[in-house]
Amino acid sequence: MGLGSMLAFVLLVAGVIVLFKAVRMVPQGFQWTVEAFGKYTHTLTPGLHFLVPIYQGIGRKINMMEQVLEVPSQDVITKDNAVVKVDGIVFFQVLDAAKAAYEVAQLEIATLNLVMTNIRTSIGSMDLDESLSKRDEINAKVLVAVDQATHPWGIKVNRIELKDIAPPRDLVESMARQMKAEREKRANILEAEGFRQAEILKAEGQKQAAILEAEGKREAAFREAEARERLAEAEAKATALVSDAIANGNVQAINYFVAQKYIEAFKALAQAPNQKFVMMPMESAGVIGSLGGIAELAREALGNAPAVRPAARPGATPPPLSGS
Repeated sequence: MGLGSMLAFVLLVAGVIVLFKAVRMVPQGFQWTVEAFGKYTHTLTPGLHFLVPIYQGIGRKINMMEQVLEVPSQDVITKDNAVVKVDGIVFFQVLDAAKAAYEVAQLEIATLNLVMTNIRTSIGSMDLDESLSKRDEINAKVLVAVDQATHPWGIKVNRIELKDIAPPRDLVESMARQMKAEREKRANILEAEGFRQAEILKAEGQKQAAILEAEGKREAAFREAEARERLAEAEAKATALVSDAIANGNVQAINYFVAQKYIEAFKALAQAPNQKFVMMPMESAGVIGSLGGIAELAREALGNAPAVRPAARPGATPPPLSGS
């Protein structure tokens, strides 16, 4: 190969290299920084760009898409001296490529260390029960602290999530026994409250029944007294009528009362318990005579004509009562 051919080949290779150095195409989702003799000048956005070879060069290629970092598991001591294992994930996005490239070295490692430190700080200020039940509160506190700390680096921390908070096995078993005892306690309290409420309702029902029974007895006594009062009034009125009839000379009224008392006495004697025989110590004719007096009174009442006995002669003995 001659000298001219070799020179042409070298020039061709140099031209290709210069062409690749001069023409740059930035892919979507990335930004590249441009340096002039090692000094940052500007940032290339996605698309085709032309640089001055040798004078300008590419500095850092920054991923502008949202990225996810795995937070490794670490041991954290809570406020009540319980040791738990905690891990999580971080979602962040670069907003300023120049700051992300030149304000911090090893951006991802620095962000992870910030997240892990703030997780230890947040959980260390809480008891074990709080750290297990207030995961959202821990996420929010860590997010605010890390976002403020990484703002000068040109990134935005969008979300921080704790994936798992795992206490030691013996502590988990102790918490399970405690939870079981607490549930049994609540069950016993609820059962006792149920029995208490049932006894209260039962006592209230008995009280109401006693009140209603007393009111019923009171009403019955009142009505019984009223009935007796009316019966007494009727008896008094009947007695007054009989007295008036006797005063007018109608002796059959006395026979009516005597016959009534006879019949009531016989009825009571016949209705006596274990009574098989009824002894009649008087003549049945007397009762029949009294009944005749009752019939006579009935006829007088229906005819509205009072029976007038003939006046007794002076010195004559009055006739005996019927049935005597």
